Amino acid sequence: MRSTKTYHVRAQLQADYEVVCTDNILDPASDELVGRGRQPGTHAQRRFIVLDQAVDAIYGNSIRAYFEHHRVECRYLVLPGGEQRKVMDSVVAVAAALDSFGIDRRREPVISIGGGVLLDLVGVATTLYRRGIPHLRVPTTLIGLVDAAIGVKTGVNHGCHKNRLGTFQSPTAVLLDRRFLASLDERHLRNGAAEMIKLAIVRDERLFELLEEDGDRLVEERFQGRSPAGERVASEVLHRSVRGMLAELEPNLWERELDRLVDFGHSVGPAIEMLAGGDLLHGESVAIDMAVFTTVAAHRGLLDDKAARRIIELLHRFALPTDHALLDEEVAGRALADTVRHRDGRQRLPVPTGIGKAVFLNDVTQDELRSALRHNRAEAIS
Repeated sequence: MRSTKTYHVRAQLQADYEVVCTDNILDPASDELVGRGRQPGTHAQRRFIVLDQAVDAIYGNSIRAYFEHHRVECRYLVLPGGEQRKVMDSVVAVAAALDSFGIDRRREPVISIGGGVLLDLVGVATTLYRRGIPHLRVPTTLIGLVDAAIGVKTGVNHGCHKNRLGTFQSPTAVLLDRRFLASLDERHLRNGAAEMIKLAIVRDERLFELLEEDGDRLVEERFQGRSPAGERVASEVLHRSVRGMLAELEPNLWERELDRLVDFGHSVGPAIEMLAGGDLLHGESVAIDMAVFTTVAAHRGLLDDKAARRIIELLHRFALPTDHALLDEEVAGRALADTVRHRDGRQRLPVPTGIGKAVFLNDVTQDELRSALRHNRAEAIS
């Protein structure tokens, strides 16, 4: 008689990290960068720091001076930015540099300072290297600050697909310093604003109103609060964006549930972004996607015309696109089919039903997509 034994293994993933909103972390008087991630009772004073090339050009001297002041031995790896570099070859380059440095597996957290692309690829590298080493994230772009840095997802592009290879990684900590935004150009500020608009549309009417009323001031002042009114709105907008994103992510950090409001703007947008080959920023592709499914919702009668106009007008106010020459019916159809595979056989499309409200659709047809695309193109031309 054959004997069968079954051993049941059950474990839970844990995440325990802080997202810290702070100012001027490169001030030598601050110990945030050197103190975060240090194990209690240890005195290891080495850090491996990965910098985006553009960040190094602006802040490299200040970063090096900061660590020299704190007498920390550092190895710096400077990587070119851009989606084209967000590939496994870059991950391997980070791993090779970690080997060369001889990093301690637990006591010497890697620090990445840069935009979402850099944080993502370093996240993949630090998850894979020795099956996981500590990683402290410092976003320097608006899209990194309100989106890419604060969750646990990492990823790199593969083939023609965005973030097709990736991991979940709980960071050691995330340091959000809006002073880095002072050096961003307007396009990248508006690019990051797309992720804020996304949250506003599907869950936060007050955030939407703030962006409507003061969007121009926020961009003009680069979220630095150069006037009393600018300080009030910048603080509230950033706070609501970060808090809102974390409120959506935390209960479903490992994506056990695939109906996710934060997927608004991420159904056909990633395909256009990859097709555009670097000519379209991530937030710009998110804006186009949001416009498509706002129109779908309006055509179904789920969203009234006034709310739909407000959404499209807010995107335009931030100089974000609502259409692209590469987005045709065939591309949208393929992208939606790939999204269905990614979301376990269902569309799970978040669409707005008002400002700050949304539902999920699972039955959007090719005809509806075609109608929305034609409508948005005609509106963009006019």
